[in-house]
Amino acid sequence: MNGLRIVEPGFMTVQDAGRFGSQRYGLSPAGAMDRYSLAMVNALLRNPPLSAAIEIGPFPAQLMVVGGPLRLALTGAPRRITIDNLEVEMSRTFLVHDGARINVGPARGGMFSYLGAEGGFRAAPQLGSLSVDERASFGSPYPRPFRAGDFVEFAPANPHDSERYLPPAPNGGGPIRVVIGPQDDYFTTETLDRFLSSRWTVSPASNRMSYGLEGEPLSHAKGYNIVSDGIVTGHIQVAGNGLPLVLLADRGTTGGYPKIATIITADLARFVQTPIGGSVSFAAVSVGDAQIEARKHHNAMQALPGNVRAQSGMGMEPEFLLRVNLAGDAVDAFCNGLDGDDLERV
Repeated sequence: MNGLRIVEPGFMTVQDAGRFGSQRYGLSPAGAMDRYSLAMVNALLRNPPLSAAIEIGPFPAQLMVVGGPLRLALTGAPRRITIDNLEVEMSRTFLVHDGARINVGPARGGMFSYLGAEGGFRAAPQLGSLSVDERASFGSPYPRPFRAGDFVEFAPANPHDSERYLPPAPNGGGPIRVVIGPQDDYFTTETLDRFLSSRWTVSPASNRMSYGLEGEPLSHAKGYNIVSDGIVTGHIQVAGNGLPLVLLADRGTTGGYPKIATIITADLARFVQTPIGGSVSFAAVSVGDAQIEARKHHNAMQALPGNVRAQSGMGMEPEFLLRVNLAGDAVDAFCNGLDGDDLERV
């Protein structure tokens, strides 16, 4: 079998576009926190746009290649990634062979990264998705975050194919855009203005279910209990303590606190990449503007495969070239101790 053995899991789960059609039964959609980065890794690897990848949380992790060769790529929150102590770049494909150790450092200035493999996972979907929903014990190949010793199987890669990269995406900045409501009538105009004019800090009590925001509490005009209604990803509830709570991929399907605003689809990825202790602010837009931005966001994701470029040159690390002694004394590669993997890379 070809795949990856988990050595040090950090916090990693399998995530794809999510599990849809079951929310009426109380089942969360789960899925990737940053769907744009998931689409990027799949574009690099020529997989369908929102195929499953390993979502790596903010902590470091280590994996070992079993069998192979595998063609991998890493996108999302910036990190240092090494293969057998040789550093490789993010947003580029790289070929790995049996026994190679992949070390992924902690996230720098973000939260989630996506490690994908060419050809995708070999695992059976549950209700149409591989995504892990830990609370409901759904997900494949494991219905939980990875543990040391777990194994995930991938399709073998074509070792003679060219490596590829994606140019850096434009770095969007500014406030996170929201549509006010749906329960904005539970807040005074002054409270709504304060919500939009404040800077909020992402709380350590944040996870895939929700991000808590710290700041000056907001007051309710009509209490903080409503008849429970449906929840969508990006809804911002204000509970009894007056602090906003942004509901995300592993959220529940209904909620009973008033929702002051909803993050627009186009800004969700940028919001979830805000690190713990990082600050955010919000700006209100109309439903029409949110729909326009959603279409632009969708079109940008659809365009990703067309933006992938072949790596120029041989694409081999200087340390590798020194190790095989391509300069200096003449060598016969078939008689001087190069193994099959080295020959493949030469």
